Amino acid sequence: MIPFSVLDLSPIVRGNTATDAFRNTLALAQHAEKLGFKRFWLAEHHNNPGIASAATAVVIGHVAGGTKTIRVGSGGVMLPNHSPLVIAEQFGTLESLYPGRIDLGLGRAPGTDQLTARALRRDHMNNADTFPQDVEELRALFGPVQPGQRIRAVPGAGLGVPLWILGSSLFGAQLAAMLGLPFGFASHFAPDMLMQALDIYRDRFQPSAQLAKPHAMVVANVVAADTDEAARYQFTSVQQSMTNLLRGAPGMMQPPIDDIDSYWSPSEKAGAQRMLRYAISGSPSTVENRLRSFIAETAADELMVTSHLYDPTVARRSLEIVAQARDALGSQGRAAGTR
Repeated sequence: MIPFSVLDLSPIVRGNTATDAFRNTLALAQHAEKLGFKRFWLAEHHNNPGIASAATAVVIGHVAGGTKTIRVGSGGVMLPNHSPLVIAEQFGTLESLYPGRIDLGLGRAPGTDQLTARALRRDHMNNADTFPQDVEELRALFGPVQPGQRIRAVPGAGLGVPLWILGSSLFGAQLAAMLGLPFGFASHFAPDMLMQALDIYRDRFQPSAQLAKPHAMVVANVVAADTDEAARYQFTSVQQSMTNLLRGAPGMMQPPIDDIDSYWSPSEKAGAQRMLRYAISGSPSTVENRLRSFIAETAADELMVTSHLYDPTVARRSLEIVAQARDALGSQGRAAGTR
């Protein structure tokens, strides 16, 4: 069975604070580690009252320090917001503290609105247009120090922190293929180009020192509960969050509601459903069947699930059911292979 991983945003739920969010994130990561998930990633977002993982490298250190074996990383760092040298130093520090456990996923979106993006980085000479060059610079900073090299990441040089290209369009697929890097597609909120991006990535992949063959990871919102009805109810928190994004008014994670149709308009419903095309919610059997179909459809090398739910206990139970589905699918695959 392919590896399963977890994406978390340190959601701040209504009535709580960032302190609560970080405590819940660590508890979820520890739970994911016990359940055998491969990675636990945090994402960079800014000026969003419902997301606490803006200082992504700091939160990664918090999670890595509270776990033992699971890989911890960024899903992702929005590189246009930063200089490659600063990111190399940050993740070189993390790799030095937690050797062999740190991933660096990179995106080229700002992770926020344009006004906040300008506040993040006042030097606009470097922006999304220089993303490929910035990735190359970052990769070089993690490589061996070259003769005459005057600028180096300390720590960072020679550590070879694994890089990933993350995206929601064809651009990221093309870049990941050209550079020979693993590729993660944000199908949990931008599903439209998923299949085309995967085809481009696999068709154009060029082997590199980091990766000999393509490795494609897909992301899905997964809300699992003991019954389909319970999962549908919990999933309304995700639906509300997507609706608020469409309204341009992101906010704290809201509790589930009985009637989601009373929350969104018909056009908002259509928009949210499009964004959540690959979302999976349901009972253990429903989740297992839909995960099987999604993995088969995408031929993914890795699946990353995200379950941003109002109640941390419910989120942990959701991960338990996903892990059970993963194990069941793996057992079926092994049984098929022996026939």
